[in-house]
Amino acid sequence: MATLTLPAPPQIATRRAINPWVIALTVTLATFMELLDTSIANVSLPYIAGGLGRSFDEVTWILTTYLVANAVILPMSAWFSRVFGRKNYYMACVALFTVTSLFCGIAPTLGVMLVSRVLQGIGGGGLAPVEQAILVDTFPPAQRASAFALYTVAIVTAPAIGPVLGGWITDNFNWRWVFFINIPIGALSLFLTNRFVHDPPSFAEERKSVRRSGKLRVDTLGIILIGIGSAALEIVLDRGQIDDWFGSSFIAWTFAIALICWSIAIYWELQHDDPIIDLHLLANRNFFIAAALYFIFGFGLFASTTMIPQVLQSLYGYRAIDAGLVLGPGAFVITLLAPVGAQLIQRGIIHPRVLVAISLVIVSASMLYYSGFTLQTDYSHYALARAFQGLGYAFFFVPVSVIAYSQLKPNQNNRASSLTNLFRNWGGSFGIAFITTVSERRQNFHQSVVGANLTPSSPTLQEYVHKTAAYLAQHGYSQADSVKAAYLYYYSQLEQQTRLLGFMDCFRIIGWATLAMVPLTFLIRHFHVGGKPSGGH
Repeated sequence: MATLTLPAPPQIATRRAINPWVIALTVTLATFMELLDTSIANVSLPYIAGGLGRSFDEVTWILTTYLVANAVILPMSAWFSRVFGRKNYYMACVALFTVTSLFCGIAPTLGVMLVSRVLQGIGGGGLAPVEQAILVDTFPPAQRASAFALYTVAIVTAPAIGPVLGGWITDNFNWRWVFFINIPIGALSLFLTNRFVHDPPSFAEERKSVRRSGKLRVDTLGIILIGIGSAALEIVLDRGQIDDWFGSSFIAWTFAIALICWSIAIYWELQHDDPIIDLHLLANRNFFIAAALYFIFGFGLFASTTMIPQVLQSLYGYRAIDAGLVLGPGAFVITLLAPVGAQLIQRGIIHPRVLVAISLVIVSASMLYYSGFTLQTDYSHYALARAFQGLGYAFFFVPVSVIAYSQLKPNQNNRASSLTNLFRNWGGSFGIAFITTVSERRQNFHQSVVGANLTPSSPTLQEYVHKTAAYLAQHGYSQADSVKAAYLYYYSQLEQQTRLLGFMDCFRIIGWATLAMVPLTFLIRHFHVGGKPSGGH
């Protein structure tokens, strides 16, 4: 009897099409979690110090170590994606971040906590740039603006709600739950990523081609230089004001190390055939301008997000959770309007460079609006200013992202995402360092100016001290104590006023710096929004 031989089933050339929005939401979940962690532990530091039996200054390294590890891994994420595969690398980052979140939550000592935070930062550093690369390759150019709108909501909203959520968790549960909440989110992200996210065929073919040709070499010197340089620079920015900047030999030497390492790294990476970070991309005018705009975006957003709660808590007596709620209207406006900005671009109603110029003007105006506030300004005015600022940022990040990738080839998307996120991260670090330093120095300046015109012999001061002392004497104070209390009261008023002036100067500087970026938008080369997709999943 003849044997019937059936033909082998043809291999499936492509996977079943997955809705790109499912992929977008999947990768945004972990990125949101990671960005939330950059700020959620801030308000819990006093409780962590008590729980671990260490001083507050010592536990501030919990923030520094995370940011340092984050800064080290971020510029290398594109290279790691090519070595291990984008999906594999992304899932490894999510897994590492989730597991180390558990270790942070159960840490019995500060040493265990710091090691866990370093590993957590390494895992978290690769998430944002890989997500951006996945979004660029998942959506065709004509639809990328909508994907970037979702990304905007994640990177703006997460740092803003971090302090509020951290304060609420600490007040109602325990500071350890600040880290434990990452575990279920990380597990869900791993499941969804494994199910829905795949490397696009073009990216997978590029990896195979590079491996076959033997061009995928380990840039050992580049990794060492960029790793040490990034770590040193982040330490300088995060610890500079605490340690008195260059008055500290530690900060001076760390800055010298950062400068030397980055100087050599830039030269080395420009000469290398397969660099860790592709600095040649900055030769593309649109990408270079977008990188500068990413920097100013991070600078203004993170500086203001850090400064507003400080102002409200130190000068107005707000609780941490109340101060955090002031940031809410801005996040709400961005969530509401970022998709609108995306549609304006996709439908060709307004060109991205025009929308960027308008958004820069709005953000600048919001900062200058902040700078006119007084100690009598109420919640509604701060919330309105934050909503006004959110209006500007809602129409900022999406067009900048479209501009960044407007003239790049599909095989450049992966490396471009590392650079754009590096500039955004640097902008945030410089912004936070800026406000912590400049606000204090401007306060000292205003205090010296006002104090010089308000001497103890000033007739006006003497009159007010006399009236206040008389009032206190009528309410049980002795004559000597009432005069002393009156002087202390007016000194505290002087300190509050000058501290406010220092913060308002920071808002003013950020406003003018943002406005100074508007002329750059006229140098953006014209391009058509849309075209063929660069790759699919």
